[in-house]
Amino acid sequence: MKADKGFTLLEVMIALAIFAILAAAVMSACQYVLGQSARVEARLLGAWLADNHLNEMQLQTAPPALGLQTLNVTYARRDWRLSRRITAEPGTGLLRVELSVSPAGSEHAIQSVTHWLAFSHE
Repeated sequence: MKADKGFTLLEVMIALAIFAILAAAVMSACQYVLGQSARVEARLLGAWLADNHLNEMQLQTAPPALGLQTLNVTYARRDWRLSRRITAEPGTGLLRVELSVSPAGSEHAIQSVTHWLAFSHE
């Protein structure tokens, strides 16, 4: 008798099952990477927004008002909520600025920064 060449149906089904399991694992890993990428992008934009706001505050000629203030800002075609708490550091002439940036509608801050500003008091 002459042996048939090729794969049996059982061998093909086992190979397809292994391929399906591997494809599901790859898809799961891709979803995780895409989710992480979106979170990293949001944190990066939040850091840029905080840095830009601090630079704008440093360029002002008058010191900012003390206390807690919440600003709604559009940056990179996204809506953000920027909360800032400004307190005077006694005896130093410095203002302590605590910024937290979160996406609009979210209470969770994705970026928090503490910075000190010096303003000349005339």
